[in-house]
Amino acid sequence: MADGVYRVTEVIGVSSESWEAAARSAVETAAKSVRDLRVAEVIRQDLTIENGGVTSYRVRLGISFKYDTGD
Repeated sequence: MADGVYRVTEVIGVSSESWEAAARSAVETAAKSVRDLRVAEVIRQDLTIENGGVTSYRVRLGISFKYDTGD
């Protein structure tokens, strides 16, 4: 990573398909409103179970982005 100041914020993605799809959805959604995303770290994974089956996957991510210094 280049020199600079970064912020880490937590986002949660949800998918009925997989943890990977949940993470992708979280990153793609965050990228629509936050510029210069750098790294996403999986903090926690969990899932919802109904009637003995998995109904949704949830991923909590710590996503970092660089502060805009105006350079």
